[in-house]
Amino acid sequence: MNKLLIICGATATGKTKLAIDLAKKLQTEIISADSQLIYKGLDIGTAKPDEREMGGVKHHLIDVVLPDSDFSVTDYAETAKPIIKSLLDNCKIPIICGGTGFYINSLLYDLSYGNTAKDDSVRRKYEEIAEKKGKEYLFSILKQIDPSTAEKLHCNDVKRVIRALEIYEISGKKKSDICDELKSKYEYLAVAIDFPRDELYKRIDLRVDEMFKKGLVGEVENLLNTGIDEKCQCMQAIGYKEVVNCLKNGNKESIMRDIIKLNTRHYAKRQITFFKKMQDIVWLKPQDATAEYVLGLLNGK
Repeated sequence: MNKLLIICGATATGKTKLAIDLAKKLQTEIISADSQLIYKGLDIGTAKPDEREMGGVKHHLIDVVLPDSDFSVTDYAETAKPIIKSLLDNCKIPIICGGTGFYINSLLYDLSYGNTAKDDSVRRKYEEIAEKKGKEYLFSILKQIDPSTAEKLHCNDVKRVIRALEIYEISGKKKSDICDELKSKYEYLAVAIDFPRDELYKRIDLRVDEMFKKGLVGEVENLLNTGIDEKCQCMQAIGYKEVVNCLKNGNKESIMRDIIKLNTRHYAKRQITFFKKMQDIVWLKPQDATAEYVLGLLNGK
């Protein structure tokens, strides 16, 4: 058995509940593919499932790093792959659940970047630049050389930024001009729930309202009061950066709320665009987003 079940797609579409229902029926475990659930202390603004919602299902890659830590796509893949192997070795189907597309791609594909050979001296040069001038400065170099690749990376993902710069220096080609063959290392079924856009936006609005009821502003204030810098990677997440900005500017809560709703809708649109390009993904109508229906797909019915 070498098969994965992937529950992906836009925010606020019910991925978590579907994944948990499936995990119970398959007697397996869930590996989160969400770039914000990894952080301890970021609970309300990330809609992190609590123990009751998890329903006894073991979840991986949730609450694994402190909020002042950086965590790259490379870090994610290196942490998640051994978990996948362990589950497969025990004849369990790993369920990957989340909306961070780059996390999912890092598990499925061996992105070789065109098989360009590595050069340790070139890597050391860029590592020294990052150490002396900062990762933001290093990232600015990539943005000038290869803006298309820079759009797909975060400045904290230093390993991949350096690799893209290394490719350009060695081959003279931009990483964005090199097409790797996207051949998955696993057999997989990937599903996403396809809500009509107006219904999705209503779900997003309700989720944001619920976050404020649960105390999103207090959660952000507590993070800041415990010494978490507003420039930390975790504080760039939607919901957190808007609250920080509004607190600094003395804006009303209603303004914060509206900005978060708008930015979340924009994010959902980007997620949908990303996953529409995913190979062999099955888009489910909301009424078909049940464990029974997905199990039927998994079994080829």
